[in-house]
Amino acid sequence: MNTNATTRVTTTPSLKLDLLKGFVGRCPHCGKGHLFRAFLKVADRCSACGEEFFHHQADDFPAYLVIVVVDHVIAAALLTVEAWRLFSAATEAAIFIPLTLVFSLALLQPMKGAVVALQWHLGMHGFQAARLARETGA
Repeated sequence: MNTNATTRVTTTPSLKLDLLKGFVGRCPHCGKGHLFRAFLKVADRCSACGEEFFHHQADDFPAYLVIVVVDHVIAAALLTVEAWRLFSAATEAAIFIPLTLVFSLALLQPMKGAVVALQWHLGMHGFQAARLARETGA
């Protein structure tokens, strides 16, 4: 075994890690800068590393994801409560309508961050140049 040989370690960005960074509102590139400048307004660039985000195209996809997730959880809970006949219809409405609103608002920004991070990771839309730069090590 040659002890003088150097091994080259290549780091490929992890999709899960990048999505997690976006989900918590951090820059998918460095993980330090903020992804958002307001509740649903994506920052033009990362304050820490300068990665550009202004060309993202998340559109309505985060809202659709929130609807799917929240509706599955709320519908399962509502059907369970209804099957056990625990509450009256008015009490169920008083519980599940605010619960749906809270869960939806709580998940909207994290889902948008994850979608922007997904676009960044895959080099979609305006992120192609950033992906090529990461892959070539420039």
